[in-house]
Amino acid sequence: MKRVQDKVILVTGGAMGMGQSHSELLASQGAWVFVADVNQAQGQSTVDGIRKTGGKADFLKLDVTQEADWTAAVRQIVERAGRLDVLVNNAGILILKPVQDTSNQDWDRIFDVNVRSVFIGTRAAIPVMQKQGGGTIVNVSSIYGLVGAPGASAYEASKGAVRLFTKSCAVDLAPFNIRVNSVHPGVIETQMTKALLDDPAVRPALLGPTLLKRPAQPIEVSQAVLFLASDESSFVHGAELVVDGGYTAN
Repeated sequence: MKRVQDKVILVTGGAMGMGQSHSELLASQGAWVFVADVNQAQGQSTVDGIRKTGGKADFLKLDVTQEADWTAAVRQIVERAGRLDVLVNNAGILILKPVQDTSNQDWDRIFDVNVRSVFIGTRAAIPVMQKQGGGTIVNVSSIYGLVGAPGASAYEASKGAVRLFTKSCAVDLAPFNIRVNSVHPGVIETQMTKALLDDPAVRPALLGPTLLKRPAQPIEVSQAVLFLASDESSFVHGAELVVDGGYTAN
């Protein structure tokens, strides 16, 4: 038996980067994965790759900031699969500016994508999970939802909001057997960060106090998501799973 055999899972921002990694791993472990993203071409490519390896996946075009898109996405999943077992709120953006240079537009944009989307997505999934007797929500936050760093005030505030929203949802949703947890990745090597990590002048500053002296590969974060999505974590609720190579241990 695979670890999430026959679970129906929605992954936002699933087309590329960490979201693609989450989608691929969850599908390889028996889930029917709905890859949701605004990037239709890349999202379909991810789905095609999963299917080629024997996994089960479908693409959904989803702008996570739009409530109508969430309503349509959840409705489509229920129509096709009959249920929604796991929601992985992975979609997010990064704006690197110190607070004095952060505009109202920057702040609103990052909160729309990183926080409001988690709120409206969670709210959209709750009725389905209630009706079926339970479910699991995994919110992808960051180490910067736990500690501060220069030049990313809006991003850090948004990820801190996701952290405490997760805990509040854990309290509210426990009576319905809906588990809610957050994942806090450290420095991850993705297409977006690879050029920076390959620069010997930038790499030490980017890794900062990471005790293992290297970035994580996306699969290392996906393994944490898989654990929380699976029944192996049946008594894990309202928790923060930190995947940072020791960054926040210092």
